[in-house]
Amino acid sequence: MRLISVLVVVWLVIGVVAALQRGYFKSSPESCANVGTVAVTILAGPLNYLGANPKVNCALPQPSK
Repeated sequence: MRLISVLVVVWLVIGVVAALQRGYFKSSPESCANVGTVAVTILAGPLNYLGANPKVNCALPQPSK
């Protein structure tokens, strides 16, 4: 169980490093797509270095007038 925990933490740390290298933390996220892309990049972990370039597209409904 401890080995799995260590592997998960290492996986996520590699994902954070990939997000840092892509410059995702230089400014605050402006939309849900930016937040989603950062989250998916972190979750993809080492897959980012194997060619994965996850992107998220989302649209929030606009408030009624």
